[in-house]
Amino acid sequence: MAGGGSMILDTCALLWLASDDKKLSRSALKEIDGSTAVYVSAISGFEIAIKVAKGNLKLPSPPQEWFEKVVEHHGLAVLPLALNVCLAAAQLPPLHNDPCDRFIIAAAKLHDLTVVTTDEQFEPYGVTVIG
Repeated sequence: MAGGGSMILDTCALLWLASDDKKLSRSALKEIDGSTAVYVSAISGFEIAIKVAKGNLKLPSPPQEWFEKVVEHHGLAVLPLALNVCLAAAQLPPLHNDPCDRFIIAAAKLHDLTVVTTDEQFEPYGVTVIG
């Protein structure tokens, strides 16, 4: 499905890409632009909707509408939470306690994707990271 210059955005990177936030480095933006495919995990939709529901994140539109617009605008592809990703996330060593990030790490490993993240806890899992 993926691979060969493909990458996956963690949830923060997705939010930063959507809002043109400078926390996303120039080199990361260049890599995203030059990538053959850029994915987001379906779990990022869950994570964003939870943050909005708790009042920790404000979006210009409801989460589903916002997510769909960002995916379309940036030409992203959504990776579903397939059974193999769910099982692989559960089997990862307990280096990272955030379950949403564990799904993203598992997807990256299974699909050979580079992860766009500034989270230093991703690299010990053996995934390639750009931040």
